[in-house]
Parts: sequence; structure tokens; C-alpha cells
Amino acid sequence: MEKEIRIKNNLDEIAILANFVEELCSELALPAEVTMNINLALEEAVANVIMYPSEEEHEILLKVSDTNEQLIFLLTDKGLSFDPTQVAEVDLTLPIEERPIGGLGIFLIRSIMNEVTYQRLDNENQLIMKKNIKNE
Repeated sequence: MEKEIRIKNNLDEIAILANFVEELCSELALPAEVTMNINLALEEAVANVIMYPSEEEHEILLKVSDTNEQLIFLLTDKGLSFDPTQVAEVDLTLPIEERPIGGLGIFLIRSIMNEVTYQRLDNENQLIMKKNIKNE
């Protein structure tokens, strides 16, 4: 199975993404909790792309493929280069008022997905997220 969705780098497009994820997970008969977690991770990843400074409006492409054991999400955009895998881990032991702003979305993505990698290729950000679904 391979599917894709194209959205603009606009926060209003997050609802379109959520519907896409719901339909995808329904087709695969994934449990509600897994669907919710995948939706959360993808919304965070796309929101990061949208909210990261950009020179102009551009398209965000999400391609999804599956093996029998995992879903592979490739998130591509032409925004400014940003590697979320290089963001330091959030120190959850610090009191909330002492924590720096940001980083929790990336923490959530890392917690939900089984593998997260990044590359900059042909002037595009490519974030690859893999989620095991075999025993979910």
C-alpha cells in the first residue's frame, strides 16, 4: 500500500492531515490508540514544518507505505533546512518553569515512532518516521 497527501504550510491544513490519517488507519484496522498516537506524531511533525520560519508558502508532501510489520512515513517540504533529529532531548525532570520553550513535539514524535531519521536532499527536508504495527 502506498498513499500520499499534499497540503500547504498552513495550520488550517492540519485537519486535512488528521482525516487522511484516520482513513489510513481505518483501512489497516489499527486500534484507536495506535491511530491516535500516529495522528499526534504526524500533526506535531507537520506543525513543526508549518511553524518553522519559511521564505514563502510551499507544499508539504506526506507519503505513506507499509510492509506487513510497519508503516513508513516520508514527510517532505521545501522550507528552510531543519533537522529535528538533532534537537536535544527534553529534560522532563526539570520543573516546567525551568524548561526551555519547544522540544516537546519532537519528544512526542520520538516516543511514538520506532525510528526517526532526517536528510536534506535536493533542497528538500525529508523526515522519515517508521511505526511498527505488527503487534499493535
